[in-house]
Amino acid sequence: MKYLAVNIIDSFKTPLTGEAGGQIGNLVSVGLGIAFVVAGIVLLVSFIIAGIGLISGAGQENPEKLEKGKQALTSTVIGFVVVFTAYWIVKLIEQVTGIELLP
Repeated sequence: MKYLAVNIIDSFKTPLTGEAGGQIGNLVSVGLGIAFVVAGIVLLVSFIIAGIGLISGAGQENPEKLEKGKQALTSTVIGFVVVFTAYWIVKLIEQVTGIELLP
């Protein structure tokens, strides 16, 4: 009967400080940091590819290729706005809760 109810918070405490959210908090922190770095690299490569497509389409006077370059650039800018907004939402959550999510 002793183990009928388990305090789940105790299983996620950090070993040194005893605060809740240690293992999962660290996992989320590392995951978010990696996700933002990967998103930044993908956005950089996408900007470069879209720019090359835009320049080559304008240089060849090919309206179809130029339109594809514009669409790629538009998609990249939308992706940048989404990642930028997600980053600032995470920062806002850090300020409100006082928990550091990004290293």
